[in-house]
Amino acid sequence: MKDCLKRLLCVKSIVTILLASVFSVLALRGSIAAEQYLTIFTMIISFYFGTQHERM
Repeated sequence: MKDCLKRLLCVKSIVTILLASVFSVLALRGSIAAEQYLTIFTMIISFYFGTQHERM
């Protein structure tokens, strides 16, 4: 549990969660189109899981 929390609090994880949250709010407000949100969110999540996979 402690290791999971430590990994979650690394800079990459914080940036990924923050970016995903910001773009989710923008999409819900209608500031960006659904297609733009999907593209951006896919890139963010791919980067996050790609970097996490390299560590293992």
